[in-house]
Amino acid sequence: MPARPIASGNVSFGLVSIPVKLFSTSENSTGVRFNWLDAKHGVRLKQQYISTKDERVVPREERIKGYEFAKGQYVTFTDEELKELSEKASPTIEISEFIPLSEIDPLYYQKAYFLGPDSGAEKAYTLLAQAMRKTDRCAVARYAARGKMYIVLLRPVGPGIVMQQLSYNDEIRKFEEVPLGEEVKTKKGELDLAVQLIEQIASDKFDADDYEDEVRARIRQAIQQKVDGEEVTTTIEEQPKAQIVDLMEALKASLGVDVEKIGPRAVASASKPSSRKPPRRSPRTTAKNTRARKRVAAK
Repeated sequence: MPARPIASGNVSFGLVSIPVKLFSTSENSTGVRFNWLDAKHGVRLKQQYISTKDERVVPREERIKGYEFAKGQYVTFTDEELKELSEKASPTIEISEFIPLSEIDPLYYQKAYFLGPDSGAEKAYTLLAQAMRKTDRCAVARYAARGKMYIVLLRPVGPGIVMQQLSYNDEIRKFEEVPLGEEVKTKKGELDLAVQLIEQIASDKFDADDYEDEVRARIRQAIQQKVDGEEVTTTIEEQPKAQIVDLMEALKASLGVDVEKIGPRAVASASKPSSRKPPRRSPRTTAKNTRARKRVAAK
């Protein structure tokens, strides 16, 4: 079934304007959603807002929005005031600049939308996608919707263009805020073995079909069992407890190297990349191998 557009607009830069349609990139029907129920009567619950002053249920017409500028102190805004401050929606996706895709850290990525050409815009749309692909550049643009001004990224994906919403810089925390502990110096042998371990299970391409949401599948199976009046039965493999082991020994065990006979030459040999590409492994198989290596390392 063809996808249905959720909005329309036009990509604009210079004197060029390309009518486009926006499509959702995700399939909402695949998610599993639960509702809160009254355990006694089995009916859905309604959310209510309770005043912390007199424990009174406050109806919608008596609510106002406020911003807490100090502990327990608020400035309030009416819906009309907030509406005046909101950005007016515009169908224009206005490109500001074209930059190399590598310059955008995926840390900034938020929700994505497929862009498709509107009727009669197929040639201009295809030309823009091909030009970005040929120059290895993407477009940074502004897009106003739902009362907000968004910064978005237009990038060629497959035969078309994806519009990726980006975070503003002040919305991203700095890595300097993350405690990394004392500075650690690695040894060359450790690094060589770590590189070899990575190369053993490396792939040149990411295939999303290799991965599935096992938790969601388990929940769906349990739901069906309950619908059918059956007893819910699940078998979840217990994860081994993490243990702190000697890094060098763990790397050797992971590579299947004899920890007693290993020497500098063996380390150098192990660090050489293999010309043969390893067979593709499923996530389940890889996880089992990893757990087996951990058990070996812990002995």
